[in-house]
Amino acid sequence: MTMEQGFLQLWSATGLANFSWGQAVMIAVGCGLLYLAIARNFEPLLLLPIGFGAILSNIPVAGIGGPDGVLGLIYSVGIETGIFPLIIFMGVGALTDFSALIAMPRTLFLGAAAQFGIFATLLGALALNGLPGFEFSITDAAAIAIIGGADGPTAIFLASKLAPELLGAIAVAAYSYMALVPIIQPPIMKLLTTERERGIKMEQLREVGRTELLAFPLIVLLLTALFLPSAAPLVGMLCFGNLLRVSGVVDRLSKAAQNEIINTVTIFLGLAVGSKLSADKFLTLETLGILLLGAAAFCIGTAAGVLMAKLMSKLSKKHPINPLIGAAGVSAVPMAARVVNKVGLEANPHNFLLMHAMGPNLAGVIGSAVAAGILLAMLGDGASLDWMNF
Repeated sequence: MTMEQGFLQLWSATGLANFSWGQAVMIAVGCGLLYLAIARNFEPLLLLPIGFGAILSNIPVAGIGGPDGVLGLIYSVGIETGIFPLIIFMGVGALTDFSALIAMPRTLFLGAAAQFGIFATLLGALALNGLPGFEFSITDAAAIAIIGGADGPTAIFLASKLAPELLGAIAVAAYSYMALVPIIQPPIMKLLTTERERGIKMEQLREVGRTELLAFPLIVLLLTALFLPSAAPLVGMLCFGNLLRVSGVVDRLSKAAQNEIINTVTIFLGLAVGSKLSADKFLTLETLGILLLGAAAFCIGTAAGVLMAKLMSKLSKKHPINPLIGAAGVSAVPMAARVVNKVGLEANPHNFLLMHAMGPNLAGVIGSAVAAGILLAMLGDGASLDWMNF
């Protein structure tokens, strides 16, 4: 080999010789996610590893995000198997106090109403097929629609089962809109409510007993097992994590689920999602459609929750309901509840809605898992699609 040939071979192995414009764009996107996480504090626990994973997966030649690369291996172990989202749900259950939902069980209707955005967006995704450049299958549409639940782990879990090729765009959209809850939700809440409605003071929640706290996750799991077994993986891990918390006999396990376990999995989950942000998979017209549909799903879900709360407020004269808490029916825990409390304080400085909003917020977590279970039961592997012929 001559010296010239040696230099040519060395040059062909460098990143400069192999960079494409698409990789440069996606590295810039990764840097943008890092900016949002670090400078703007938008969902930093996920956007930081996702953004860094995006940078790593777009380094030419290295193959870090490929099937044999470190990020590809993490993806195959944790995302393709569905393990990472399930462990995240266990941690969420261990971190969450369900007493607000138990004390005011009617807020389950608000969590259910907020899931309307999921099913409305499913139809919207299919309608986009009428435009050139869009070819969303029914399973693609279902995976995109789950963004409306504002629940990142559920979105990842369902996308990995129904549309793994769209996972990167769906995950980024889901976590981006979760991070933008303080910006997206208040205008919708104020548009759909009056100043008087936003100032409604709610009664103090009753104290919830230990027996109720212990029984609640077991009852939820039993009902899921009886009526929607396909949602049992997500709901089951959520209930198990919560049982660790309320049992009071396994503090070490509860603290591990709340801290070391969920933190470790969050790191690997973010990096694995970032591995799917390679230029060839992300820079498509369909990705733009996913981002737009995800925003629509989130807005529709928020509006549906507020409107349901308005209806409940009209029907409930004895126990007043502030319609703002309906916006917390999406699954962004506890950000949506904090936004509700902030908007409520703007209308009435003596109106503290945080605990009241936690009820529909937690109901939204369960609701998004149930919605994912419904879609998985109808569209997942082995499911019959004969219902589509009606």
